[in-house]
Amino acid sequence: MSGADLRVAVRPAPDQALIDIADFVCNFKEDSGLARSTARYCLMDTLACGFQALDYPACTRLLGPVVPGATLPGGARVPGTAHELDPVNAAFNIGAMIRWLDFNDTWLAAEWGHPSDNLGAILALADYLSRKNVVEGRDPLPMGEVLTAMIKAHEIQGVIALENSFNRVGLDHVLLVRIASTAVATHMLGGDRDQIINAVSNAFIDGGALRTYRHAPNTGSRKSWAAGDATSRAVRLALIAMTGEMGYPSALSAKTWGFSDVLFGGKPLAFSQGYGSYVMENILFKISYPAEFHAQTAVEAAMTLHPQVRDRLADIEKVVIETQEAGVRIIDKVGPLDNPADRDHCIQYMVAVPLIFGRLTAADYEDGVARDPRIDALRGKMEVSENHTFTKEYFAADKRYIGNALRVHFRDGSSTDRVQVDYPIGHRKRREEGIPVLVKKFEQSIAGKLSESQNEALNELFADQDRLERFPVTEFMSLLVR
Repeated sequence: MSGADLRVAVRPAPDQALIDIADFVCNFKEDSGLARSTARYCLMDTLACGFQALDYPACTRLLGPVVPGATLPGGARVPGTAHELDPVNAAFNIGAMIRWLDFNDTWLAAEWGHPSDNLGAILALADYLSRKNVVEGRDPLPMGEVLTAMIKAHEIQGVIALENSFNRVGLDHVLLVRIASTAVATHMLGGDRDQIINAVSNAFIDGGALRTYRHAPNTGSRKSWAAGDATSRAVRLALIAMTGEMGYPSALSAKTWGFSDVLFGGKPLAFSQGYGSYVMENILFKISYPAEFHAQTAVEAAMTLHPQVRDRLADIEKVVIETQEAGVRIIDKVGPLDNPADRDHCIQYMVAVPLIFGRLTAADYEDGVARDPRIDALRGKMEVSENHTFTKEYFAADKRYIGNALRVHFRDGSSTDRVQVDYPIGHRKRREEGIPVLVKKFEQSIAGKLSESQNEALNELFADQDRLERFPVTEFMSLLVR
């Protein structure tokens, strides 16, 4: 932190955190085949989540122009729809679709989040710039540039999250989406190092959304569009920077008025490593269940126990759930659950449904299923506690596990086996098992949303890394819209 006299108006050098982000974005020379292939699967998975969200009116009513008629023919297109919008609003649309069902990728560290949220800005800008290029007689961007931008955005968001817990000071993780998307979007627009620093400084000065909408008693659907809002704001800040608008070099470190003093308890951001392609290589996919990630392995354990308990639900005395510290803090929730957003952030609900029904889908968070009295009755019998080994392995750099364990006890004194799952199918250690499931998730998500020829073309394209890298963004987006 700077100890400078607040009366002195000499403009300081930019904060090192701003410099490091800008240098990374400008000088990135990614040579990791693993990162690029993972980015391809990440693109598939993220689009799958967006297409699934189109089944939910609560999501689709937020899509389209800000006000009726405010469209932009030749602008950025929104997958699965006929909307053509300016890139700021298109980023909101795409970002909201991606995040609506809490089913896209996850990064867990001191802070958590969903780095594929950044695709809202990346895809909207890529389509807008490519269509503009075509009109001006230039080539559209290749999809390889989209994958590169995804790797960079994942890395910025994920590396900042490694050692810095924004949730502990009440700030939502979508702040990191805004920072990462701002940096990448400014570079996509042709911004130089100084313009990226200026833009990212404004992203920090914007502060951060409160986590109010993620926690009882206020959990609500804003958590499904908050990332869309963040990635949309990022595009706006990038466009502002490209006009030559100034930045704020000590946005983080300025005494009294900077980000660290105002919002981060006076602490500077801490970094345990530089930027590369680590995050994309190790990203966690939500493949099987649309559930908050700290509960993914609990759901898997509940699915394992379903055959043993489905005919003995009335005989259950208690269900013991062991989870990580973060799981206790975020999703251990008792009492009435008001809406789908409330339910998909409640570990007891996410365990009860698969124990009873042997499934957990996005539809299971809706009111029709939630009214089944067996769910709340079973929730009332659950005991949630921290397993300190799970917490330790959650933070271990060589593991990044998300462990949960379940055991069901019956009134006659008997119990099931204790089922422990250390990491879900979307973990890097289960990639070989998970990728075929991810591909199936994508194929099922686009089925019925697009024409048969579009579905076939997309499946063939995603099966060929080299072809996808060379494929024009304009043609790719044409395959995604109606």
